[in-house]
Parts: sequence; structure tokens; C-alpha cells
Amino acid sequence: MSIKKYVPNAITLCNLLCGCIAVLFAVNDQMEYAAAFVALGIFFDFFDGFFARLFNAQSEVGLQLDSLADMVTSGVVPGIVMYKLLAHASGLPWGTQFEAFSSPLPYVGFAITCASAYRLAKFNVDDRQTGSFIGLPTPANTLFILSLPLILIYGEFAFAKAILENTYVLIAITALSCFLLNAELPLFSLKFKSYGFAENAVKYIFLIVSVLLIIFLHFLSMPLIILLYVLLSLIFPDKKAQA
Repeated sequence: MSIKKYVPNAITLCNLLCGCIAVLFAVNDQMEYAAAFVALGIFFDFFDGFFARLFNAQSEVGLQLDSLADMVTSGVVPGIVMYKLLAHASGLPWGTQFEAFSSPLPYVGFAITCASAYRLAKFNVDDRQTGSFIGLPTPANTLFILSLPLILIYGEFAFAKAILENTYVLIAITALSCFLLNAELPLFSLKFKSYGFAENAVKYIFLIVSVLLIIFLHFLSMPLIILLYVLLSLIFPDKKAQA
């Protein structure tokens, strides 16, 4: 039996491993490392599908395993990060040993974990999302959430830090995150079937603007990139995703 059959699932398990490590770092307020391992996990998440198609090794087990791995990397981790952000905004200093916080407010952050689980379950049974997405993909949402503590820690913009230390803003971000994950919003995919500008104009514009935002705004660029992604998808809807 060819070993190629097992390569995609092995890569998926690397995603899961990265998610587990990111959980530990997030719990201990080491958000830089948590973000790094989440990014690595998302990298593996992209390439498991690539190798599954390359080796013609797609399987139902692989589909379910992919969602289970994403549930940790792109479901549990952002929930913990939002818990930490809300706890910090409620008065708990960074670096405080993780324990049950006396206020119930930070637990609102785990709504992101629940919404991510629901989205992943829907994705597995929705045959409309083969070439595009309906609702914000969990990896994109996770990058959005993971960028927030990095803005607080390394951000050069005082106004952004002040906004992200407001509990009402964080609750609003949590609600928006949960909505975007499961909304019936057709969003374009960054997969290219051809490279002509005419048929990929929106994708090229998105990528160029995203690079410029990263260069000039650093960590603050990530929430803006996600919002730009949603905005461009609404202005230029993918008709195939709506079918």
C-alpha cells in the first residue's frame, strides 16, 4: 500500500499538534508564540488538501480529521485568546496564572469556539463551498482574533490599544466574529484556477492592498484585511457561492 495515501492525514495531524501547542501558549499569555503556532497550523491546513488532491488521496476520514484539527487550532485557540482579552480588559494583568476568573464576562469569549464548531460542522455537509466560501472561514477568523493581543502588546497606535482594552468593544468583536462565521455571506476563495487579471481582479486587488496594509500598519493590518475581504466579497459577490 502506497505511503502517499497517509501523507495528507499526517499533515492534518501536524495542524492539530500546532493547535495543541498554541493552546498552551495562549493559556500562559505568550500570545506571540500562540500566533506563530496557529499560523504554522493554518499552513499545514492548506497543504493537507493540496497533497490530498495531488496524490488522489481524498477520503471521508480526511475530511472529518481536517475539521477536528481545525476545531483546536481555529476554534479553541481564538476562544481562549478572547477570554484572555476580556479578562485583561476587566482588570486581570497580563501574565497572571490561568485560573477561573471571578467575573463571568471573560467566558463570553468562548462563544467564538462554539460558533467555530457550528461552522465546521456545517461546512462538512454543505456542497456549495467547493470553490468559494459561505461565511468567514475559521482560519481567517482565527488570524483576526490572534492579531488583537499582538496589537495591544506591540501596537504603535495608542487609539487602537485603547479601543481593544474596552470590554464593550471586545464583546462586539466576539458577536461580529460569531456572526461572520455562520452568516449566509458568499466570500471569494483565494484559489486561482487561472492567472488572468480580468477573471481574478478582485483577488489581485485584495492581495495588493493586503500587502500594503501589512507594510504600513503591521499587526493592525490583520483586522483591516479581514474586514476588506468581507467588504470586497459583498461588493463583488461570487455568483457560484450563491447558487
